[in-house]
Amino acid sequence: MKMAFEDFQVGQVREFGGRTVGKDEILQFAAAYDPQPLHLDEAAAEASVLGGLSASGWHTCAMVMRMMCDDYLLNSTSQGSPGIDNLRWLRPVRPGDTLRVRMTVLEARESKSRPQIGLIRSSWAVFNQHGEQVLSMEGWGMFGRRDAPAA
Repeated sequence: MKMAFEDFQVGQVREFGGRTVGKDEILQFAAAYDPQPLHLDEAAAEASVLGGLSASGWHTCAMVMRMMCDDYLLNSTSQGSPGIDNLRWLRPVRPGDTLRVRMTVLEARESKSRPQIGLIRSSWAVFNQHGEQVLSMEGWGMFGRRDAPAA
């Protein structure tokens, strides 16, 4: 049975992931989507505030999105998201880092304009293999309701 709005309870925590980041994928993502020298060139990265090659923050977000899909979104009644709030890149994600996600449900409410949809506000904390937090964000997800009123 697919996860629906009713399956997300305030205070609920999910932990998932375990995705290791490769140097080649960091370079490929940067070349395609964030071609700043500090993400493409090791010498430029060493000279930057990052102190070495690291994934673009947008690459980190994309990897988190994939982990969310693999863990719960693809087996849910997800209807997308109206947006992300409070996104912070807290430390560099380096080649060889393994990322894990902790998702906490902060709020759950039925949509007033679309009674077949429920809104879930969550926070996501992303950690590397050393337990260091590399990313934090909050956002909303829209999920179909299992017991939605008839249209």
